[in-house]
Amino acid sequence: MILGIPKEGEVSKGFHEKRVGLSPAGVRELVSLGATVFVAAEAGLEASFRARDYREAGAQIAYSNEEVIRRSDLVVKVGRPTEEELSYFDQGVTLLSFLNLGIPCQELMRDLVEKKITAIGFEIVQDERGGLPILRVSSEIAGRMAVQLAGRLLENTSGGRGVLLGGVPGIPPADVIIIGGGTVGYNAARSFLGIGASVYVLDSNLQRLQELDQLFQGHIVTALANRSNIEKHVAFADVLITCALNPGQIAPVLVTEKMVEGMISGSVIMDFSIDQGGCVETSKLTRSNNFLFTRHGVVHFCPLNVTSMVARTSSYGLTNAVLPYLKAVVAEKGIESALSKERSLLRGLYSYGGYVSNRLSVEDFPSADLEQLIDEMV
Repeated sequence: MILGIPKEGEVSKGFHEKRVGLSPAGVRELVSLGATVFVAAEAGLEASFRARDYREAGAQIAYSNEEVIRRSDLVVKVGRPTEEELSYFDQGVTLLSFLNLGIPCQELMRDLVEKKITAIGFEIVQDERGGLPILRVSSEIAGRMAVQLAGRLLENTSGGRGVLLGGVPGIPPADVIIIGGGTVGYNAARSFLGIGASVYVLDSNLQRLQELDQLFQGHIVTALANRSNIEKHVAFADVLITCALNPGQIAPVLVTEKMVEGMISGSVIMDFSIDQGGCVETSKLTRSNNFLFTRHGVVHFCPLNVTSMVARTSSYGLTNAVLPYLKAVVAEKGIESALSKERSLLRGLYSYGGYVSNRLSVEDFPSADLEQLIDEMV
């Protein structure tokens, strides 16, 4: 089995993905199982992994992404492949990456079908309990980063209203509203509560709200995420964090532009669902390399991949989550056999054998029940 780790490229104008698909420690594990691993010479540079580190782990160093991809049976990336990278893929190669095809990309979909690429999206790999084991790690990191980012964005120098998150004696702390009580929301709530902010979590799942109330022993305020509650809480937010998720689908728009217009001037919106379209009507991807813009007097932070800002930690986390699946592929000596045994990985299929998953709402491309198709072939 030959695996390839390319160097990540530009995600949006002025912003490059800094994470890498696999750390040297992960490479060492796969090589010990008999895999051959090609790594682009500068693939791990921005995560502080040197080519020497990969070489010592047993990788073969390549000097271009073209060489890495053309030599590989299976390519592990962080972000979507670029149009140039897609041209290097041979028929039937396997691609593992954060593909986020809930927002369809026609060019990518065409290549996946025409080249019969087996494409697995990290963000929809799902275990038997409905958990998202690979996405969870990135979500944990994003949630814990929220507090340090919000603190800076609230400062006057960033255009914020000049509020200290934790307050001081005699002066109340900031009000932090979190819409979405999943992994990002939980970790954000935990971090903001730890610094002394007033934390409110809204979610559409009453059972999840009950769990959060127990986890935080009543120290956060919970509310059902209906329109009335969202309107009420958004209006007094110093920091509004949106992180609602429908795996593999476009994010629900929960905060309207009218609600944003009614927010306090200098308050901050952090839309962590922007990679799936965003939960706030005014959210957008910007050409700014810091993902910041101001609308209706409200600072918007819409990061395409916030975990890339801590690339080394995030690359280790991604490796920890992905490695068990890669080891299964190597052990089974092929992707089809691994997919049939690793049902979590099977649930992450976006395309296989010239078909796209019928879970995707796309036209002009042949679709099929890919889980059934794999089961019939193995």
